[in-house]
Amino acid sequence: MSAELIVDARNAVGECPVWVPEENALYWVDIPAGGLQRWSAENGHVHAWKTPEMLACIARQADGSWVAGMESGFFQLHPHNDGSLDSQVLANVDHARTDMRLNDGRCDRQGRFWASSMVLNMGANIAEGALYRYSAGQRGPVEAQLGGFIVPNGLGFSPDGRTMYLSDSHPLVQQIWAFDYDIDSGTPSNRRLFVDMNQFCGRPDGAAVDADGCYWICANDAGLIHRFTPDGRLDRSLTVPVKKPTMCAFGGSRLDTLFVTSIRPGDDHDEQSLAGGVFALNPGVKGLPEPLFHV
Repeated sequence: MSAELIVDARNAVGECPVWVPEENALYWVDIPAGGLQRWSAENGHVHAWKTPEMLACIARQADGSWVAGMESGFFQLHPHNDGSLDSQVLANVDHARTDMRLNDGRCDRQGRFWASSMVLNMGANIAEGALYRYSAGQRGPVEAQLGGFIVPNGLGFSPDGRTMYLSDSHPLVQQIWAFDYDIDSGTPSNRRLFVDMNQFCGRPDGAAVDADGCYWICANDAGLIHRFTPDGRLDRSLTVPVKKPTMCAFGGSRLDTLFVTSIRPGDDHDEQSLAGGVFALNPGVKGLPEPLFHV
């Protein structure tokens, strides 16, 4: 189960990998660079586009464009083959502070786009992070659905869509919660502790849910990806050759490849020469197609 480096991307903060089956390609972002990137599984070519703000999370739309969580809110992105990119504001977010951006995000099984927010300086330990839900056609500022987080992360949904997972990556928290999720209204409730990551190696970062309903979480600072069963039991841990994996996603022709993005720290050393790269692993299970943003 050794990890294969597929792109030596050297991303400062690689995040949010999304497999696009009709293109046989993986898209992901580099948050501080404001970069959308694409790797073709057919020929290994990498394309990159620059966005006007820091780009944190993305979800595909049926027409090939993307809905994206950036610094100031939700955007629609249209990347073109010539390297140009068109962007349009969909809805703003009224952050609690000016020094904030959106962070982890994805669509629920019904195609609503969820994204969390955080204060840029993690070291400030400020619990102003929130979770937002954006639906197609929504206008005006998007209201927070949950709040009180420092670095909300690890968003995921069970195969039937009725359980939502969310974590807080901050070293002072390091917990993952499960919620009952109303698929009709898009409302989480009954928050409960799913996994206390203080008992395991690594901080919880980005996540994915497989076809068996198990929750895969990148263990930042530990170079691991943990798989937890729906009852919160650690099932297995896979190793990547970098300390800071950030988010994982299932892809490939049979959805049996696990793609992993990573961080390249500013104090990078020789032993972390692959940091910031994108990796592929064989996890031994299949994933689920990532839902399209519903328009």
